[in-house]
Amino acid sequence: MNDLPDKARSERADWLSYLPAFLVNRGPVVPVLRFSGPIGMATPLRPGLSLSTSAAAIDKAFSMRGAKAVAIQINSPGGSAVQSMLIYKRIRALAAEKGLKVYVFAEDVAASGGYLLALAGDEIYADPSSIIGSIGVITATFGLNELIAKIGVQRRVYTAGKSKDTLDPFLPEKPEDVERIKSLQRDVHSAFIDLVKERRGAKIEKAGDDLFTGEFWSGKRALELGLIDGLSDVRSKMRALFGDDVRLKLVMPSTSWLRRKRSIFADAGALDFGLLSHGFAADLISAIEARALWSRFGL
Repeated sequence: MNDLPDKARSERADWLSYLPAFLVNRGPVVPVLRFSGPIGMATPLRPGLSLSTSAAAIDKAFSMRGAKAVAIQINSPGGSAVQSMLIYKRIRALAAEKGLKVYVFAEDVAASGGYLLALAGDEIYADPSSIIGSIGVITATFGLNELIAKIGVQRRVYTAGKSKDTLDPFLPEKPEDVERIKSLQRDVHSAFIDLVKERRGAKIEKAGDDLFTGEFWSGKRALELGLIDGLSDVRSKMRALFGDDVRLKLVMPSTSWLRRKRSIFADAGALDFGLLSHGFAADLISAIEARALWSRFGL
């Protein structure tokens, strides 16, 4: 086009302006996946971030024709270690299969399981004020046995298996239950640490084991510790790598409000208000749990 006379270029620009943008813009393509919210917390009306809710979007992103790389935006305080690892493995498997580099961009927070997801990136970026880290494992419950004793309520539990009532909040805490949970946590924590060391390599050697206490840091400090590779956002970084005409194509999971309602009615076979009531109650509990996760990071 640069070889055309000025008049011809002007005429071409005129008729190109009538075409849809996707026909005119031939810049490189980068699909963008977005992972937002707690991981693994799912209810009938509020599907959580899990492999089942994100697999189709991940597959679509890595199969996009002409993709130069895959970008992932993460805004998650964590949640299920298992679901985090399943999503991580799917991303790394497709990255190897398709030969595509993965760039991760943390938003407000990529902590705990959210940071585990970020490790799927070949490079990790964040905002200076993003919250990064929390490489640890937590189990939380309540002790309500004294409360129900005061109000005259008896707790009646029948089990087959002496450990089936482990950490029941309405029963007195048992030392052997606590040790069992801590042993489980050590196994999960160890696997998390091994993955961080494998993915970040020499970048985190100077920081040592202080990274694995469950502490979290700002994006600026995380860069100094080697947990991320730079401070940037997805648009700026992709334009710097692939040019100003790069096209970012957002790929979202199919979890619309209406589709979730349809699936409930389809499963029930009819409008079941009992099922709906159960779903809303479960959503309320899920919302409280999610709020507790976010609040740990002041969000």
